[in-house]
Amino acid sequence: MDTPMSAAAAPSLVTKDRIAAIVSYVTLIGFIVAIFMHQKHKTDVGAFHLRQMLGLLLTSAAASVCAIVPILGWLVWLLVLLGLFPLWIIGLVAAVRGAVRPVPILGAHYQRWFAGAFG
Repeated sequence: MDTPMSAAAAPSLVTKDRIAAIVSYVTLIGFIVAIFMHQKHKTDVGAFHLRQMLGLLLTSAAASVCAIVPILGWLVWLLVLLGLFPLWIIGLVAAVRGAVRPVPILGAHYQRWFAGAFG
């Protein structure tokens, strides 16, 4: 479901879409900055990638709770973070391309769970 922006879209619009989407994947601070960027100029691509990154951040935070438990919790935390890293890369690449493509396994769930966010 790799849907790039239409060729008829204005170049500045495509650039703004991509910038907000890309910035959302650059640390927690970048995510917060992207939210403010999106509030000034709401786009479907920006909202889509903000929801993807929100899901990745919350999944990471949930995994961090497991780290409270020694050894087994640390192992679970490490495995989840190692599994999220490729998903983060896939999301970032889609944002750079301006594509609306959910990350594998969890992306469709993130879109459904956070459907009302960033709209």
